[in-house]
Amino acid sequence: MIEGAIADYRRYVSGAIWDRAFAFLNGLPSDAGTGRRALGDDGLYAGIDTYTTKAREAAVLETHQRHVDIQVLLAGTEVIELYPRASLVEREPYDPSRDATFYHVPVLAAPLRITLTPGRFAVFFPEDAHMPCLNVGLVPQPVRKVVVKVPLSLLS
Repeated sequence: MIEGAIADYRRYVSGAIWDRAFAFLNGLPSDAGTGRRALGDDGLYAGIDTYTTKAREAAVLETHQRHVDIQVLLAGTEVIELYPRASLVEREPYDPSRDATFYHVPVLAAPLRITLTPGRFAVFFPEDAHMPCLNVGLVPQPVRKVVVKVPLSLLS
């Protein structure tokens, strides 16, 4: 997992695919329309969505096998919890159509928690089980989020 300021992404990752992904993110207005957008013809794409954050009990813990997620909030604030994938028990086996495996949330393990705000990003690799969309505090709030999906096949 990597977390940082979008303007400083080159401190953490380098290469043409990362530059293309972050160029898209840097140029994206906070009121960008929702939906999926291809960022070339090599499988790099972004999904923009709006939703309301939720209580931990209603969220899902997931990993991906074929993609790395770059998650950025365009508006709002949310908490994301992280666990090492190797320590988890599967709730739903890998679904290739969704590129996702879902897990039971550990009862005794303490998660790493990050608070994502506009201007910052989080990168989740296949070993990073992440549970996004969580409330900051007790009150749900609306967010606008973009998730760039980077195919692992494009990373060297």
